[in-house]
Amino acid sequence: MSRAAKLTLTGSSLTALGIVVFVHYSQQADKVAMHAGVVRDMEQQRVKRERQADFDMQRELEQEYKKVQVVSEGGKEK
Repeated sequence: MSRAAKLTLTGSSLTALGIVVFVHYSQQADKVAMHAGVVRDMEQQRVKRERQADFDMQRELEQEYKKVQVVSEGGKEK
C-alpha cells in the first residue's frame, strides 16, 4: 500500500468516526431537549389544573355567599 493510500484511508476513517461521534452527541442533546419540553409541558398542565381548581372553588364560594348575603351590583344605577 502506498503512503498516499494509507493517508487517504486514515483520513477517511477519522472523518467517518468524527461524523458518527458528532451525530451521536447531537442525538443525545436532542433527546435531552425533547425531554425538557415534556417536563415543562407537564408543569404547565399542573399549574393550569391548580388554577382551574382555585377558580372553581372561588366560584362555589361566590355562589354560596350570594345565597346568604345580599349583593349589589357595584356602581350600577337603576
